[in-house]
Amino acid sequence: MAKKEAGKFTASDIMEGMISVRAVIRGAESGVNDRKIEKIIYDEARGKTRAKELSYLRAMGYKYGFPVLPVAAEEIEALALGTSHGGILAVCSPRSFPAVSAENLPEKGFYVMLEGIEDPYNFGYCLRSLYAAGVTGIILENHNWTGVSGIVARASAGASEMFDMRVSEDFAETAKAFRAAGYKFAVADKSEKSRSIYDCALKFPLLLAVGGERRGNTKAALEVADEIIELDYGRDFPAALSAASAASVIAFEIFRQNRE
Repeated sequence: MAKKEAGKFTASDIMEGMISVRAVIRGAESGVNDRKIEKIIYDEARGKTRAKELSYLRAMGYKYGFPVLPVAAEEIEALALGTSHGGILAVCSPRSFPAVSAENLPEKGFYVMLEGIEDPYNFGYCLRSLYAAGVTGIILENHNWTGVSGIVARASAGASEMFDMRVSEDFAETAKAFRAAGYKFAVADKSEKSRSIYDCALKFPLLLAVGGERRGNTKAALEVADEIIELDYGRDFPAALSAASAASVIAFEIFRQNRE
């Protein structure tokens, strides 16, 4: 295994490419993300071809207090994990993940609890779909994603940086807090108690729990669910969908049900 590949899961908070960098800025501006850009570095050989993007970054740097610095291509390649960065990287501070509090939940929010997703790429792909479906925020296990935030941002097309993201040490207790705030709690699981998602009314405000393909949802979360939902298949098929696939289908069905 290459040295860079072997160390990818312990990388620092480096955002690669304009999509991820813009997402950090947008997340900070919206108030959902306290991550700060410490500096932008770019491949000096690409300065002319990236003039428009660099002009934007310099304006943001002036506004938020970070430098935009030209460096050799070798420095970019030494720091980057991917190859689609376009010669632009942002060195950032870590992001904090606050605990869930029923007092500051939006009145008609749509939150998703993701459980048991261990791979940062799958996590990022899942976030990308959920953001596109209009999900308000993500509730995470007490999992340390800080070392792979750049990977997650890239896989999610920047969605991870624009989400309201909170942590929970006990999903069942978190679900109770949401229910106290008027939220319905739905869990995706295939069991004797589950009903087809297409037969369920899943109106906002809503908290949805989706488990990883290896672990599923915990028994404690299932015991406090208002609704246990399952996806209908078009044919007999014994395998479960990946969490990213299941979350995508479910989230867009919930979006459909809540269209104004």
